[in-house]
Amino acid sequence: MADILIIDGNTAFAEDLSGNLAEHGLETARCETLSRAMGLLHTGDYKAVLLGDDLSDGDSLDYLSTIREIPSFPEVIVVSRSRDPDVAERAIQYGAWNYVTKPPNIQRLLVLLERVIAYHIERHSGQCPVSLRRQGIIGNSRPLLSCLDSVAQAAAGESNVLLVGETGTGKELFARAIHKNSPRNKRPFVVVDCAALPDTLAENLLFGHERGAYTSADSTSVGLVKQADKGTLFLDEVGELPIGLQKVFLRVLEGRSFRPVGGVKEIQSDFRLLAATNRDLESMVNKGEFRRDLFYRLRGIRIQLPPLREISEDINELTCKFIQRHSKRFKMSSKGFSPDFLDALMNYDWPGNIRELINTIEQALSRAGNDAILYPRHLPKAIRAQVARRTLEKDAVQERPTCQPIVLHEDFPDLKTYRDNQIAVSEERYLHTLMEMSGGNIKHSCTLSGLSRARLYALLKHYGIQRPK
Repeated sequence: MADILIIDGNTAFAEDLSGNLAEHGLETARCETLSRAMGLLHTGDYKAVLLGDDLSDGDSLDYLSTIREIPSFPEVIVVSRSRDPDVAERAIQYGAWNYVTKPPNIQRLLVLLERVIAYHIERHSGQCPVSLRRQGIIGNSRPLLSCLDSVAQAAAGESNVLLVGETGTGKELFARAIHKNSPRNKRPFVVVDCAALPDTLAENLLFGHERGAYTSADSTSVGLVKQADKGTLFLDEVGELPIGLQKVFLRVLEGRSFRPVGGVKEIQSDFRLLAATNRDLESMVNKGEFRRDLFYRLRGIRIQLPPLREISEDINELTCKFIQRHSKRFKMSSKGFSPDFLDALMNYDWPGNIRELINTIEQALSRAGNDAILYPRHLPKAIRAQVARRTLEKDAVQERPTCQPIVLHEDFPDLKTYRDNQIAVSEERYLHTLMEMSGGNIKHSCTLSGLSRARLYALLKHYGIQRPK
């Protein structure tokens, strides 16, 4: 079977490119539309995709992130007529391996494909996930395993890492996993809570002070930055770092040196930097709320953690682990749970993510008392109420008539009108169900439906469908 899929609306170009690659021993498959490509990708096992343009059914870049989430996780090389630097930058930001302009240099393309295929084989050999120490990270969903793959890659190097995710997604847990899997694992892991740094004491906490630096300083104090020497420094909620400290910290990152409060000599600290945030730092940079130079320093490797609603298949395993953990903590016998208890957890949105799930399990165990089985009635009322509402809304969508009756009178529709009406009814029903299944997540919706973001937004607007909140 072919390892490479060429997607391009220009048949002659695709055939010519396929022939050139075949001469060098590379077998390819071709298709001219994005919709056809999605079908091939879901049923095949392609290692690389050459994503062209001139496509009649959408913008190829809108599909790029969707293609990279196909089960075989193919890498994408964009091959485009455009020489616009903005388009190339957009392609890389969306996850492209590289951006090549038409007509491509075959020798360069062969080198790229060789590297892509070698990387794909190594990545899917299963060696990294097996040897990775998870440090309490639970689950085996595809998005989570992809994050663990990034953790393994980050742990092997020394680059700065920026962990991005909603509140409660476990950013510190992933930071600890990077540290524990790195060569620095036997050295300190020092956490700096940037949201809790008091303005008046921040430099003292970070850099320490010399004896006599101020009235009550009767001894030398070692700051957090020095404590992380030879180890890892983790800046939690780095988006909350006071603007005045950002400039100071930038200098520390550049030279790995600092001066304690009241000190006259520079002190060195060889630390690995990890940072985490639930805020959009790039937007903050554009608003002048975060230093651009510090932002570029932080984002050496960027790891996006998935919210719980996108890894709902892990909820069963997470629930079992948390019940076991809390039962041991409360010194009670471990409890089971009913199928409808799990259904309720699966149908909730989890705005507080895994942290909220942990608290919910703890509350359910407390309410259950001596009961051996957890039921939905043991859950907080707010969760049960939202689940009940979503269930009724889902039932209402399913009860909508699937067929519009044909009225036998003078307004009897022609076939095209009737067919268009039926397609509209089916599309609207499909989109309502899609929003329910994906929890309103556009990226996940595109993966499920094979639609581009632009097309999905257009259809939602056309039918007046609101994304679930």
